[in-house]
Amino acid sequence: MNFKKVMAAVLAGTMVFGMASSVSAATEVSFWTLNTRQNAVEPIVEAFNEANPDIKVTASFYDTDGIKDACKVAASSDTLPSMWFNWGGSLGSFYEENGKTYDLTQYAKDNGWNDKFTEASLNLCTFENKLSGYPTSYNALGVYYNKQIFEDNGIEVPATFEDFEAALKTLKDNGVTPMDTAGLNGWHVMRWLELLVEHYAGAELHDKLNTFEESWNCDAVVQAFAKYKEWVDAGYFPDGFLTLDPNDTIMAMGTGECAMDLQGQWYDGQFIQNDLDPNNYGVFAFPSGDDNRMSAFAEMTQFNANLSDEELDACVKFMDYYQSDENVAEYGEYYNVPLPVQGAEAPAEQVNVNGMLETSNENGTFTITDQAFPTEVADVLFNAQDAVANGEMTPEDAAANIQKAIEEYQAK
Repeated sequence: MNFKKVMAAVLAGTMVFGMASSVSAATEVSFWTLNTRQNAVEPIVEAFNEANPDIKVTASFYDTDGIKDACKVAASSDTLPSMWFNWGGSLGSFYEENGKTYDLTQYAKDNGWNDKFTEASLNLCTFENKLSGYPTSYNALGVYYNKQIFEDNGIEVPATFEDFEAALKTLKDNGVTPMDTAGLNGWHVMRWLELLVEHYAGAELHDKLNTFEESWNCDAVVQAFAKYKEWVDAGYFPDGFLTLDPNDTIMAMGTGECAMDLQGQWYDGQFIQNDLDPNNYGVFAFPSGDDNRMSAFAEMTQFNANLSDEELDACVKFMDYYQSDENVAEYGEYYNVPLPVQGAEAPAEQVNVNGMLETSNENGTFTITDQAFPTEVADVLFNAQDAVANGEMTPEDAAANIQKAIEEYQAK
């Protein structure tokens, strides 16, 4: 056997194998996100993978509460994806506290994120002085209302809490369900209750309640639950609302069954997705008191703490592409716009967004309750909402139970 020929063949095979390996050795990263954005995410992932053959992104989709559960389970078994959608507050800080999310502080400095993102969005993604996520949205919640229903019933946008309650009675008397809400998983009903807490407590006390500096077993919380129960008994919410899915409230708004829904600026996009005209709806800040503050929260993409440098770069490159002006222009109704980047604007067809954000800047905001609360305390609040509505718990007991849960959490 000719030794030179054998070695040449071996070397040639090695080269061919090496070339094949280099072609197939794409950096693979996984992305978990909301199924409400699937119609945009799927084509964006496909286009990104085609344009970047050295990277392969695989997306999985969950509903709002499903992704919370899936990420918690994955965190406990060290099987989190490369990147995942999350909210700020206690929902996002859990992963920083448990060492599961990448500390982006130095990466952001090295790559000029302070010049790219708004200061507010970066702050809301920072926990214990560590930047723990890539900001994807800053959101404020207002009361969306059906303009035609208000006009038909002679209702002006309420300027005071008393005006708001008068509107509720007028709508109910005329056969319209005043307020849309759905109790499954608790967080949509919570949006109305937290505004009642804001009304009875005022801004200063409400902020101290949400940071646990003051006790929730107080008159303001009892009054808030009592008024909520009064509204339930008056039929101001849809029949059977406690078992309804909050992702479906837009249907009652679209049919005119309900006059108002408490939502963020993403609602304009949802109107468009459901062939409804955002021009037929307006938004106002709930008239809670002197400031009429609006609840607010951030959304972000968090990255796995165990990413290699190559995987982190791949994840950030994908997020930059996903959040690009071109994709927002094409799939704008699937984003919470405007993006939290310097100089960003909402698409022209989402007519309520800029006004809502301007109002939130003028009135001020407070952190939405389920991001201010740790999950175990939020769950007690959600259970109290159901029990009070069903007459199984008094407002006084609700306030006491929430405070007990807070003390048990603090004692851990």
